Amino acid sequence: MDAYEQQIKDLRDGKIEKIEISRENFFLWRDVWNKQEDKKFFRGIAGLKGHITYVYDTTVI
Repeated sequence: MDAYEQQIKDLRDGKIEKIEISRENFFLWRDVWNKQEDKKFFRGIAGLKGHITYVYDTTVI
């Protein structure tokens, strides 16, 4: 299993609280995230210098 696939599964299952993505790895992350049926529940929080923190939030519609 791809590292990002495992992180997404762990975030969805509540094993981890967030995923930190650097600007350099964003497109690798996006390829995996884009295949998820529940992708709308992954909320990205912008940080400095292109870093993004993703959390899983089912309250988002």
